[in-house]
Amino acid sequence: MIITPAEPHDVAKLLSFREEAAAWLRGLGSDQWSRPYPADKLLATIEAGTVFMLSDGHTTAGTITLTPDAEEGLWTDDELAEPSMFVNKLTIAREYAGQDLGGRLLDWAGDRAHRAGARWVRLDAWTTNEGLQRYYLAHGFTHVRTVREGNAVNGGPRVSGWLAQRAAQPADHGLVDCAPAPKRLSSAA
Repeated sequence: MIITPAEPHDVAKLLSFREEAAAWLRGLGSDQWSRPYPADKLLATIEAGTVFMLSDGHTTAGTITLTPDAEEGLWTDDELAEPSMFVNKLTIAREYAGQDLGGRLLDWAGDRAHRAGARWVRLDAWTTNEGLQRYYLAHGFTHVRTVREGNAVNGGPRVSGWLAQRAAQPADHGLVDCAPAPKRLSSAA
């Protein structure tokens, strides 16, 4: 499997991945990702160089966003002072499910974060998706806390506020990494 940076022409594929994942989650009784994701916001993250695509050389199997920018209102000032990178939108195409590609992408993210000088790989998961939370715990993440307030999008309770982290460290993820070397975090020593 090969990992490359996403390109602007990948927006449609990434949106369809999200729709496929949302449909699968609905079948499991979850409302995660039930709202469409804005294409312009996705394009901005691609142009920022934080979205990556996993493929077998022909077919896209998954995607992950890895960014030094935390979502506002989730992490404390003390936590934000620690060099960290944040995983978002980890998605595997259903035809590739069951191969632990998500776990390998998490290992890749931890390795990349380490090379950027991060101490932590952090994420926020859907507050009500206990299966997803168990998945992250099984992949070495530790639950930090659950933030339920402060979703400025719709004025209601925060829906993705289950916070977890694990140490950023070198990993043998087995992926062919064709992404450029990560930029060093400004707070990294």
